[in-house]
Parts: sequence; structure tokens; C-alpha cells
Amino acid sequence: MAEEFNREKLYDHTITIYTEANPNPNSMKFMLSFMLIKNGDTFDFPDLEAAKISPLATELFEKFDFIERIFYMSNFITITKKEEVVWNEVIPQMKEYLTEYFREKKPVFDESKEVAEDGSEDDTEAIKMIKSVLEEYIKPAVEMDGGAIQFHSFDEESGVVKVLLQGSCSGCPSSTITLKAGIENMLKRMVPTVKEVVAEGV
Repeated sequence: MAEEFNREKLYDHTITIYTEANPNPNSMKFMLSFMLIKNGDTFDFPDLEAAKISPLATELFEKFDFIERIFYMSNFITITKKEEVVWNEVIPQMKEYLTEYFREKKPVFDESKEVAEDGSEDDTEAIKMIKSVLEEYIKPAVEMDGGAIQFHSFDEESGVVKVLLQGSCSGCPSSTITLKAGIENMLKRMVPTVKEVVAEGV
């Protein structure tokens, strides 16, 4: 009897990586043919020190000195480079490196390092509404551009929402316009207690 066809085993050896540009000219999405991170989770590494929980991010920072930021989500890695570097000159070697890394089944995370919990059980009703709007309406559009938006805090008295812009959105020239024209307007419309939205740490 012929050996049963094992689809998972076949796909295990098929690693495809392609790139997608986004509004930030210094960022590039490296799309993977498999899920890197479970749905909804994001990991943003603004420097080598922050990357210590991820051997993959650590190696990328060390191997490619033009990398300024690394971001993981679902099936893509967004890499932000120094402005003077030209993408066309570095993409082939980066794709080759990533393909080899995953082919060798090297770890994405160091399992001995702990990842902080988000503490969402303490949320007020207003914060729950803000997070819901971000999750349902805003995050999908931001993710299309290789970035992510995370809730940071909400001041009930002033009505100011602080968010974290990650991946390609961090440092992107158009992110401030998007924040005010799109995200702030939507949150103010859907959550009446919101008066302003600002980006934290940008």
C-alpha cells in the first residue's frame, strides 16, 4: 500500500518569502508562506536590547547593520532600515537569510524569556470600547501596511487615548496624518468620552 500523502510534511519544506512595500519607504513587509505568530499577537523590537527574547530578531540586528526596527505579526516580518540603504540592494540577501533560518527550524523566540501579560481584566467600560474599535476597525487597515497599533492608556478625565504605533507605522511620515484624520475621528465618533488620540513613544 502506498504511503499516505502527508500535506503538513510537504508544506513543512515549502518556504516562500515575498516582499510588500508600504507607506513608510524605509519599511518592508517580508510575507511568509506560514504563520509566524498566532493570530492577534504582535512583537515590536526597536533595537537589539529589546530583541533579546527572539533569537531571530537578534540575529537580524547583528547580521544586517542597516536594520533599525523589526516587527512580527501573523505571517509577516516588517523590517525598517536606515534611510541611506536601498531596498533593491539588500532584499535578496535578506530573503535568502530568512529562508535558510526557517528551513533549519531555528527558534523564533527564546522560550526561557517571559512575555508580559496585558492586564486586560482591569479595563473600564470605556477602555473596553476603545480596544474593541481598535481591534475591529483600525487594526486590520494598519496591518495591511505592515504595522500595528496597540492600546497604551486612556485618561478618563482628559479624554486622551495613547496608542503605540509599531512596525512600519513607527516613524512613518504619514502616520501622524493617519492618526489624526482616521483613527482619532473614528474613536471620537464611536466612543464619546474620547477627546484626543496621541501616539506614545514616536
